[in-house]
Amino acid sequence: MYVLIAYDVDVKRVGKVHKVLKKYLTWTQNSLFEGEITEGLLKQCLAELATKANPNIDSIYVYRIANPKNMKKTVYGVEKDFESMFL
Repeated sequence: MYVLIAYDVDVKRVGKVHKVLKKYLTWTQNSLFEGEITEGLLKQCLAELATKANPNIDSIYVYRIANPKNMKKTVYGVEKDFESMFL
């Protein structure tokens, strides 16, 4: 399945949440990751995030897209390519 995960966490936890998500998905915006993932890996990812985020003040949004062929993505401005920036 294809997922988008957006997060809004306290500045003290941003790096920890980012590090977990980077293991599973592609970083496309400051607080947004996306990509193909299995249900099992998504559960594993969410379990790791649960140890890093504070549910009383942090937010993590998971958008599951069963058929990404039905999704249209339009980027206005410069599309960030974070992966190539660090290679």
